[in-house]
Parts: sequence; C-alpha cells; structure tokens
Amino acid sequence: MAEPLEIRRLGRVEYVRALELQESLRDAREREEIPDTVLLLEHPDVITFGRSARPESVPASDEDLRGAGYEVFRVNRGGDVTWHGPGQLVGYPILDLSRRARDVHLYLRQLEQLLIGALADLGVPARSRPGYTGVWLDERRKLASIGVGVRRWLTLHGFALNVCCDLGRFEAITPCGLLDVEMVSAASVLGRPVEFEEAIERVEFHLRRTFAAGT
Repeated sequence: MAEPLEIRRLGRVEYVRALELQESLRDAREREEIPDTVLLLEHPDVITFGRSARPESVPASDEDLRGAGYEVFRVNRGGDVTWHGPGQLVGYPILDLSRRARDVHLYLRQLEQLLIGALADLGVPARSRPGYTGVWLDERRKLASIGVGVRRWLTLHGFALNVCCDLGRFEAITPCGLLDVEMVSAASVLGRPVEFEEAIERVEFHLRRTFAAGT
C-alpha cells in the first residue's frame, strides 16, 4: 500500500529555523499527526559540521567564517563538513522508516538514486561512487552531498544538490572532508543556466516516485 507523502516548498529559510522545523515535524510524525514529509528549500550562506567533522576540514576559525558571511552550526547528522547557500537545493525528508524497510543504507542509496534521476532529467549524467555517499559526476567531481540522522527510525537532515550556486563558497572548507574533490553544479556541468524551479520539479517527481510507493 502506498504511503502518503507531503512535500513542502519553503523557499529560502534560515538554517536554525529549518532545524527547529525538522525537530517539530519529527515529533509530530512520531505521534502520527502528520504523514511522511519532505522540506525543499534553500539556505542563506551556512557551514554545518556533522558528527564526523574533523578540524582540518575547515582551516578558518568560526569567528573568521562568520566574518566572511557564513553562519556556523554543529549538528547531529552523518558526514563531515558542508556548505549550504543560494542556488543549492536542500531536501529534509522526515520519514518513518519503520513503515518502510528498516535499513539506513538502503535509504541513503534511495536518496542518491532519486537525485541521479532528477539530474538525468536536467541533462546531467550523474552517478553514485562505490564506497562514498553522495552523487558524483566522476571520481573527483561531486554534485550532491547527503548526511542524515535517524532516531527511532525517524529521519532528519538529508541532501544538498548543487543546482546553480556560487561554487566559490565551498573554498572555505574541505567539502565532506574529502581532499582532491571538486564541487560542481548542474549549471557548471552543462555550461548554461539551470532554472532552480525546474530542479525542484524534477526532485519532487523523483521523491514521490521513490517514497510515495511504499518501498
């Protein structure tokens, strides 16, 4: 039986507000007050540190980062350090995996595959990379980062897809703690502008195909 899925397009949202909203929705989902829900949005410039973050991934101090226009947060998600900002599509699924396959690794692969499908619709030949989480153009160039949190089979955090963002904003960090990895966007790969709304449409389509089918 298909599971209901609500997708909310929120526009540009401050990171702290999105974090509070995720927590609130997670609690509501646990009480079965809402269906599985996905937030799609952009953030202002922010750098977030996951549970695996290492000091060498960000040579600058928090004070210097804030002086350069970044907000800084340390959060309970998987992964190292990443940047969010305008032109990057961020998705936060709040899903009850106990109603699906109780398999976090499968969930990560599902996120990768739906983003690969959305990028293919945009004309970008993306793929997964064995041994690494995320969506890649090739062994060195990365299009999307994924970092999730799961508590009692309820998901938080999610994915960040580079659509048409300023890639120079990644220069303050070592993205995901991976040396010799270049962050690219759909626009930079295609060599032309990509409409952000089109990317949202394609991601929403693949979210529904993946998670509204009760898989």
